[in-house]
Amino acid sequence: MERAWARIRTNLRESAGARLFDQWLKPVTLVPSGDDTVRLALPSKFMADWVRSHYADRLLLEFRQELPVVRAISIEARPAEPPPTLLVAEPAAAAAPEPASAQPWPPAVRPQLDERLSFDRFVAGPCNQVALNAARAIAEPGAPRFSPLFIHSPTGLGKTHLLHAIGQAFLAHRPDASVLFMSAERFMFDFVQAVRARDTFTFKSRLRAADLLMIDDLQFIAGKDSTQEEFFHTINEIMAAGKRLAITADRCPQALDGVEARIVSRLGIGLVADIRAPALDLRRRLLDCKVADVEADVPADVLELLAGRITGSIRELEGALNRVIAYAHLTGEAITLEFAVATLGEQLRGAQRRVTIDEIQKLVSQHFELKPLDLISARRARAVARPRQIAMYLAKRLTTRSLPEIGRKFGGRDHSTVIHAVRRVEQLRDSDREIDAAVRVLLRELEG
Repeated sequence: MERAWARIRTNLRESAGARLFDQWLKPVTLVPSGDDTVRLALPSKFMADWVRSHYADRLLLEFRQELPVVRAISIEARPAEPPPTLLVAEPAAAAAPEPASAQPWPPAVRPQLDERLSFDRFVAGPCNQVALNAARAIAEPGAPRFSPLFIHSPTGLGKTHLLHAIGQAFLAHRPDASVLFMSAERFMFDFVQAVRARDTFTFKSRLRAADLLMIDDLQFIAGKDSTQEEFFHTINEIMAAGKRLAITADRCPQALDGVEARIVSRLGIGLVADIRAPALDLRRRLLDCKVADVEADVPADVLELLAGRITGSIRELEGALNRVIAYAHLTGEAITLEFAVATLGEQLRGAQRRVTIDEIQKLVSQHFELKPLDLISARRARAVARPRQIAMYLAKRLTTRSLPEIGRKFGGRDHSTVIHAVRRVEQLRDSDREIDAAVRVLLRELEG
């Protein structure tokens, strides 16, 4: 096991890159175990959560390739905690049973579902409300109103969370049901292993016996002809039996290049729901929920910074918060706005939306009820000069343009005029509440 772990660490360093490896994967240690479950440990719960959410599947596949006897993987924090939930495991026939009193779900399904990813913990908003309602509906008791449910969105917006929630809600109504959750990559891996072992019957029987089958990230079977053939027959059997099928992908069925037309046709029979990128208020509520979970002291201005700058992926947003908390925990420093910027510098700069001077001029003129031409005119009245200075200040702060370039965009003014404008606005923000409030509003709109 130790020799295998050494080889896996080398592979991870090459594939993940030195920087990511040193920050998150290098601290992982192998915990001695007498069974077929690999147990890994990290210095803190924050780091364990991150590695579990980003690398559990990859680590299991790496260990299975080195040691086929490995059945499951557990990632935990070194301090004493409740027994870890196995996020990836083999079917029940291969898993060691637990005492009945410790099992909230039947042995066949509990290791496959993360109990933290429930409907109660899913933060809803206009961007995901349809997908959430559809997920609740397919988990309800009685005959399903539709099947399959197909949820699509870019990565990191909550598709996998909804699948875990569907499985747990369905089991709450039918504790004896057979529920199977796997990634499309795992479907392909298990199918290939079954073919090599000349035991496809067991593989087919396990999937088709499921009362609820959930497949995550379907796009990964694109171009895999034999896997698609088996997948087609599997979903046909599930649907013909009136059972439930929930599938996710990073795009709608019709946009799944490399996936057979007959599969796309079957997926379109049920309900297709999308999840869009969350708005600012939802991103902030997500961070509030995460902070409450980990019981960390994170100031409001830090949360506002993260919610305002990291706009695409929920996973990236939570990862940024976890990184700030983990670094504060490991260094013993208090979490402040300066600490967060220093910790996430490159990530924040990469996530920041590219703002143009034209956008700034348009928004400033609207805010102060001026015409955009006023800002580049020669007028010196305070009603025009002050908004012009604020626009120059914002251009210096939010763009990469040089001082001469900014001056030219404001009617061919000299760079010294821009310097004066920036300094004057900085002074006014300290002494004039109305100016400071106006700048804050403009910054929020431009950065969001």
